[in-house]
Amino acid sequence: MISAIKGKITHQQALGLTLEANGISYEILTPISVLQRLQENQDSDGNIRLITYHYYQMTPSSGVPVLVGFLNEVERDFFLEFIKVSGIGPRAAVKALNCAISEIAQAIDRGDTKFLKSLPGIGEQKAKEIIAKLQKKMGKFILMRDQVVTMAPLRQLGDIEEEALSILLQLQYKKQEAEEMIKKALDRSPQLKTSEELLNEIYKQRR
Repeated sequence: MISAIKGKITHQQALGLTLEANGISYEILTPISVLQRLQENQDSDGNIRLITYHYYQMTPSSGVPVLVGFLNEVERDFFLEFIKVSGIGPRAAVKALNCAISEIAQAIDRGDTKFLKSLPGIGEQKAKEIIAKLQKKMGKFILMRDQVVTMAPLRQLGDIEEEALSILLQLQYKKQEAEEMIKKALDRSPQLKTSEELLNEIYKQRR
């Protein structure tokens, strides 16, 4: 039984990844809520450690081993609770967990069928069954800090902005303050063409 695995991601797809560990490549089913946070959880060598749920998908002639990957034991614990609901198997659970587990746990705790119905593969009746089965068990999962923080893309400064920023820094303004002053000046007068005009506009708005 494989309970955890550490290695480098060599391929990533919609609901899974391939992880190479000690020369062996493993295909691992992975919920979107986990895939979105892989990069921030890599170590300095680019390795990622996944806690896994290992099961066999049965076919008429054999059992196929399947791994499901998580970033920590608490995520796996939630998954194990989720698949206790009648009719939700491991693959269906991986597909359904397309947002932060803490958000899903909160929805279960407050009995929010509308939110649960928005999860892939979860209908009205299934949402009610999830609430009935799990509502009183969500405390530790609600406390998880697993929301994905979306950072606004860094805005590239133009030449006149770079020049104005350099001058403001020489004048002992802090970088964040100077960038904010530049932004406000350009929002107010986007037609400015030189750093001198830009600095004059900053001066006007500070009078």
